[in-house]
Amino acid sequence: MGHLGENGLNCELGNGVSMCGNEESFEKESNSSSIQYAVKVLLMGLGEDINREGIRKTPLRVAKALSEGTRGYTQGVKEIVEDALFPEACVGNSEVGDAGGEVDGLVIVRNLDFYSYCESCMLPFYFKCHVGYVPSGQRVLGLSKLSRVTNVFAKQLQEPQRLADQVCSALQEGIQPKGVAVVLQCKHLPFPDMESNTLQSHHKGVQGILVSAGSGAFQNKDALIWDDFLGLLNSRGVDKDQIHDKGSLDQCWCPSLSSSKVSVKNEEINPLMVTAVASILKSLGEDPTRKELQGTPGRYTKWLMNFQCSSIEKKLKGLVWSGTNGASSDNNTLHSELNLPFLSQCEHHLLPFHGVVHIGYFTSPGFEIEKSLLQTIVHFFGVKLQVQERLTKQIAETVSSLIGENVVVVVEASHTCMMSRGIEKFGSNTATIAALGRFSTDLAARAMFLKSIPSAESL
Repeated sequence: MGHLGENGLNCELGNGVSMCGNEESFEKESNSSSIQYAVKVLLMGLGEDINREGIRKTPLRVAKALSEGTRGYTQGVKEIVEDALFPEACVGNSEVGDAGGEVDGLVIVRNLDFYSYCESCMLPFYFKCHVGYVPSGQRVLGLSKLSRVTNVFAKQLQEPQRLADQVCSALQEGIQPKGVAVVLQCKHLPFPDMESNTLQSHHKGVQGILVSAGSGAFQNKDALIWDDFLGLLNSRGVDKDQIHDKGSLDQCWCPSLSSSKVSVKNEEINPLMVTAVASILKSLGEDPTRKELQGTPGRYTKWLMNFQCSSIEKKLKGLVWSGTNGASSDNNTLHSELNLPFLSQCEHHLLPFHGVVHIGYFTSPGFEIEKSLLQTIVHFFGVKLQVQERLTKQIAETVSSLIGENVVVVVEASHTCMMSRGIEKFGSNTATIAALGRFSTDLAARAMFLKSIPSAESL
């Protein structure tokens, strides 16, 4: 399958991109243009105006993010390792016994944080890597290189077991140690029931899997050296009994392969969008016809279709709230609904962000809005291309229009675009606030509500 929009691409090249110069640079420019064209097709398929201010540069940002997130296809391991082996006479002298128990100089680096892209759905997933090796030939590897080698394979479309195997094999071949062990703790964003007006409170959890790979002294999973390695990972949440057996089919890693609720509607998938995603895969250096990727364009398209524009009136129809209008002069009762879950898609990078919403409001005695209505409002504004600041304001203004102006909204979210791109800010969390009516001027009232918000969990 060729790149999407080749005629349009040639026109662009003729109007600004020189045909001369470095061939590799030209190829990168061509691939970026193909990705941008494909992203425009996806945005139009969602009913978006590609000239809208907020998404005008989205195709360029997505192309850049994907290029950064899959740069491992153009990197090699050999050059990373070959200049980073150092002589060290005190290690690599003893022999490894048949049971793998007599080992000198086991080296472990723990808690290496990475993001990669799931090959089944093209959404980013997070993993912690623990890697160890037993030196040989009185040589040790610079510790930072263990991270750099892992990152080469993380920056590709992946699935956990193959990722662990590739890191292990590359290190074994590159440094020729007595053995290499790799353990990955992988976590995938779940797919909640997007057809419902509400999300289950546990949707912000993640689907996890623990995988391992070993070579040399670690090739036998019953070898004593594994006890040493895993014993040093106990405090890092690694349970030997939870490690996924290679080749086992009893656990499905990607939710897109096991969930029937990836898409809002069961309508036929837009073929132009599917073709666009396949073009993106090819531009990144992948083969869209590879067995593991054959269903990926369709699955990613289904995911995106969750975030089409829809009508708030339709979402609120049939939902009622108790009491009378909240805009009473005697509105001194503080109510709050905390930890309302949401899932959204960043309109700048087409990457998910998710978290919880806290809503506070003053009303007259006896008045209280139904939690289901608040959750519906949160869900409605989440399932579309969004930015967190706008999401916060839209929720606050909508609730205010229903119950009166005294409303405050706090949104806490984790953004995969903050972690899966070049900046890689692992563990970061973003909080935004919108205060209307009394909450905008009464500092004590606002502080009272903020104090009621529970300590933030890991989102």
